[in-house]
Amino acid sequence: MGDVQSWSGGWPPNGRPGHGPAPAPAPAPYGAPPAFGAPQPYGAPHAAMRAAHTDRERTVDVLKAAYAEGRLSAGEYGERFDAAQAAQTYGQLAQLVGDLPAGPGLAPVGVPAAPVPPTFLPPPVKQSPNNGMAIASLVLGLLCLPSMGLTGLPAVVTGHVARGQIRRSRESGDGMATFGLVVGYLSLAGWAMFILFGMMIALHGG
Repeated sequence: MGDVQSWSGGWPPNGRPGHGPAPAPAPAPYGAPPAFGAPQPYGAPHAAMRAAHTDRERTVDVLKAAYAEGRLSAGEYGERFDAAQAAQTYGQLAQLVGDLPAGPGLAPVGVPAAPVPPTFLPPPVKQSPNNGMAIASLVLGLLCLPSMGLTGLPAVVTGHVARGQIRRSRESGDGMATFGLVVGYLSLAGWAMFILFGMMIALHGG
């Protein structure tokens, strides 16, 4: 075997020693992506899905709005318009409006939409607290049956007080106060009938 000469230099520009010229890089599918906006959409799911005519039209609508608002110059609008007409995938369309306030219709299928800013969300509904007297009226009304109606009068009193407080303070508990009033009045009516019946018996017996 002959002397082996050591390789001290770098790789030649057109190949490797003894291996011929290096293979040319594979061409990018559908041409190189347009140099607009942020490149993040190309790594998103379904970014390589082929776009339809309606997708290109929606992209052009966003470009028109941006041009009318002064976000794009005439040259930028014309360049992006041509790129939108020639775009083949969702990723290419999304990159054209990556630096513009585009609508959610341009997001590729399957990509979760951006969260709605808190400014545009409806204000949270604050639950009003239950009125204390309304709760008392409800409890007293429930106790009318085991107490043989003895808590009927307190249930009626607390129910009326609770409804008056609810009208002024806008608290919750009107249904509980109404329940206590109904059961309390029924208990009072029962006791009134019982007392009247007892008086009639006493008069007839006398």
